Amino acid sequence: MDHSYEILEHPSDLGIRATGASLAEAFVSAARGLLHVILEGTAQERSERVVTLTASDRGHLLVRWLSEVLYLYDAEHFVPAAFRFTEFSATSLRAEIRGEAFDDARHQTKLDVKAVTYHQLAVEEHPGRCQVTVFLDI
Repeated sequence: MDHSYEILEHPSDLGIRATGASLAEAFVSAARGLLHVILEGTAQERSERVVTLTASDRGHLLVRWLSEVLYLYDAEHFVPAAFRFTEFSATSLRAEIRGEAFDDARHQTKLDVKAVTYHQLAVEEHPGRCQVTVFLDI
């Protein structure tokens, strides 16, 4: 899988620009970028959460996806390690997220992300390469 991300500086927010060979891979890269922003340390694949989402379009789906990853971390103290989509379309997805419970000894929080925003949201699809851009309220 070809996925990567970069962190974008903004006066009051922080952005993530993520790429992948497919839109699904770009979504995984964005989730990895989000985790990089909020957490130091890696997780092991000890348990699994299944996420099913629907949205009106690809941008809304991206925001819902990243908001769900953030919810798992903030509310359930679950640190994702691996993502696998079992269903993926422009308006819905089903994902298996493997990870583990937050452990103070191995995971350190870097930034508190309040929300995933629609500010400067962009989803671009090209043959063999997709890119998404999203900003976080910190």
